[in-house]
Amino acid sequence: MKKITANVYLDELQIDDIAAALVQQGFTQLAHFLPECLAEELLCEAQRLALSEFKPAGIGRNNSQQINSKVRTDSTLWLNGNSAPQQAYLDWMEQLRIGINRRLFMGLFDFECHYSHYSTGDFYQRHVDAFKEDTKQARSNRVLSTVFYLNPNWVQNDGGELLLYADEQVSPLLIVAPVFNSCMLFLSDRFPHEVLTSRRDRYSIAGWYRVNGHSAEHPDT
Repeated sequence: MKKITANVYLDELQIDDIAAALVQQGFTQLAHFLPECLAEELLCEAQRLALSEFKPAGIGRNNSQQINSKVRTDSTLWLNGNSAPQQAYLDWMEQLRIGINRRLFMGLFDFECHYSHYSTGDFYQRHVDAFKEDTKQARSNRVLSTVFYLNPNWVQNDGGELLLYADEQVSPLLIVAPVFNSCMLFLSDRFPHEVLTSRRDRYSIAGWYRVNGHSAEHPDT
């Protein structure tokens, strides 16, 4: 396998297209998002760490987090940049943060993300990543959600699709197959979404760009 190469940069025209799509429709679907070698290394790391390091995914954040297998059954591991693939991915998403801020003045403050592993039979019911006009919610400073997929040779019968809804609509606005090296970005408080039951191992990196919900003297952590 080819190793990650240094000094790989996002194309400015790609960031232009991402920003335009976010303005026009609030979401964008991207193919071939990362250099292929980086996507392959992330998949290998996710598969290896899932054997021992991943934990059952919780609902909520910090002290309010709880496990609820009626809502979601996947397992996760937060990325901290302690490996070369993780740091390369975080650097890539940092480039995107800077590029979006320059174009849209969204005030994106930082980025957090975790690996997700859906075993056969796992799912995540419909939910939102942030709540409109509710500053008391722990997740209210998440403004832009990202989902990067790590699943080669995915076919329709494998399930595990992301369903994106427009507000309270019953029928999905978009059905997204978790295809290798593709990425979804969408405004966190505008689009309820769910993950359908997976019929094989499914890997992804779920992430959120956040704004600073406090002040420069007391930034979010």
